[in-house]
Amino acid sequence: MTVRFVNWRLGFYGARLLPSTSTILGFSGHLANLFLPNLHKDFTTFALIIPSLTIFVLMLTIQWSQPRIEVVVLFILSALWLAMGAWSNDIIGHIQCDGLAGQRTATKTGDMSAQEYCYEMKVTEAISWANFILFLLAFWITLSLTSQAQSFGRWDIWREPIQELGWFNEYPGFYNSTPGMMPMQYMPTAGGFVPYGQTPGMQQPLPQGHTLIVQPHHGQAPTITQVPYGTAGV
Repeated sequence: MTVRFVNWRLGFYGARLLPSTSTILGFSGHLANLFLPNLHKDFTTFALIIPSLTIFVLMLTIQWSQPRIEVVVLFILSALWLAMGAWSNDIIGHIQCDGLAGQRTATKTGDMSAQEYCYEMKVTEAISWANFILFLLAFWITLSLTSQAQSFGRWDIWREPIQELGWFNEYPGFYNSTPGMMPMQYMPTAGGFVPYGQTPGMQQPLPQGHTLIVQPHHGQAPTITQVPYGTAGV
């Protein structure tokens, strides 16, 4: 587990995306109580589904996820919030709320302040655009960190727990280690990365009288063979 990435991810989801999404869910619930089932039903239903789905998915991925799952989830959620922002703008984007003072709009049981409705829609639109940008940013960061982990030799990182991703310039699976900190005497494994439970610089002990032959391959993991000492030059 990489502490920095885990903390940043948890803070980003828990302190930024979940509160803003919960705000939209609260506004949508209030409008649903006023309008459904007969007034503004298409947008109001959509506005209930998107934040509810987002909160549910975020709670699941916080518990467990993989990079290949995370990037798909983030891309889909960013697209949904883009649709939410665009739809909100289509409904209320051209209206100035200040000019609606004293006006009323119909509800299922009577009417409400048109200005209050306008303000709630404006907030919904603003947060929807913000969530779209944040999910898109999270998608790019996850993609970049996964590609970085692969460049460090973690070929199967797409299928590993997402907590194993390192932050920028950190090795995957190890907190606060950078490429410049890798000791020269470190011997890579056949997979090209540091095994779980070890830190950079640790070596597996060899049986007495044995040595390792490392055969590099261009663009691929090296082949490492253990042979008795004295036969390495054969």
